[in-house]
Amino acid sequence: MNYDVIVVGAGLTGSALAYELAKKGQKVLLVEKNLNFSNGTVYSYGGIAYWCGTDDRTISLCQEGIKIQRGLSDELDYDTQYRDLDLLFTIPHDKNPEQVRTNYQNFWIQPELLSVEDSCGLEPLLNREAISGCLRFPHGHVNPHKLIIGYQIAFKRLGGEIREELVVDLEKKGSRTVGIKTSKNSYFAPEIILCAGAFCRSLLRDVGVSLPIYFTHAQLIKTKPTDIKLRCLIMPSTTARFLMEEDVTALAKDTLWENPNDELQGEVLEPGAIQFLDGSLCLGQISQIRTNTSAPVDARASEDKIRGAIAHYLPALGTLEGQWHNCQVAFSKNVPFQVGRVEQIEGLSVFSGFTSPFVFVPTLAQKFAHFLATDEGDFPLKTS
Repeated sequence: MNYDVIVVGAGLTGSALAYELAKKGQKVLLVEKNLNFSNGTVYSYGGIAYWCGTDDRTISLCQEGIKIQRGLSDELDYDTQYRDLDLLFTIPHDKNPEQVRTNYQNFWIQPELLSVEDSCGLEPLLNREAISGCLRFPHGHVNPHKLIIGYQIAFKRLGGEIREELVVDLEKKGSRTVGIKTSKNSYFAPEIILCAGAFCRSLLRDVGVSLPIYFTHAQLIKTKPTDIKLRCLIMPSTTARFLMEEDVTALAKDTLWENPNDELQGEVLEPGAIQFLDGSLCLGQISQIRTNTSAPVDARASEDKIRGAIAHYLPALGTLEGQWHNCQVAFSKNVPFQVGRVEQIEGLSVFSGFTSPFVFVPTLAQKFAHFLATDEGDFPLKTS
């Protein structure tokens, strides 16, 4: 059977875009290698950073994104467990709070600087000896798993199809894509959209395209439900991960990505935590740069590091029973996302590499689906 559009990857990006395309009347096939939800969306906090806009475009996207998220449960007829909550960026006890706050002055919503006492009043589980204060941002939150399920159920109600198959190649005829080849079948459509996160690199490389989409290996712990109550989303006030990403995507290091290997190129530990409505928690996270998507990671050492850091800031959570996970999280070089048509190959688009995906993806999925259906709009891909 032929389709109008094939979407590769059924995490948040692919599920949201497939749904929006189906709303436009497109016959869409969504292909995912693992429908057991072992992906970067599910292994995430689910935070909606609608404060993070820094220019007219991203501010507008943030405003639209939070509006969409607040109404998605009704639109999808499925509870995404949306809620508003406080995000607290912890400031280490040996850091100057005023100086740290200067790192967050470019956002359209400015953070509130809290004293140690006020921080612990908002989040009693914080270790007051570990901090010199916190930065508070207004934040949204959803259950990532339920958000994906909601999108996929609504997509199927609109006639969309989902298949659990590994995409191994893109089918080309001349300078255009005409379909995909999976481990089981071939499928054909005039539009192919890659929403495969870290795996976009290899699919693009195989057809001779290089885009600045990269990835980290992100490690975290998901706990069982507990009676302990965490009120806020906790994250550290550090820019170390962004500095690491900037370093490993420098032009001088392109060969690292062109010749993937298991070697550790960088690592950042960001102790943070979120509790879901069922009482379970996500404790994180370590971000590692290893250019091979299937590089082995020392699970025991990683888990011990995460637990040690969590115990320092949130002592009650450090020893909770839980399962360690590792996944690949895509990011783009110097831009918050990569959305657009691939110029070199007709019929091929990319919708991936998102920073702050829970605020940007829902609205960009709407806009990009409209662009693909009408050719109205402007979505240039960053190529270097």
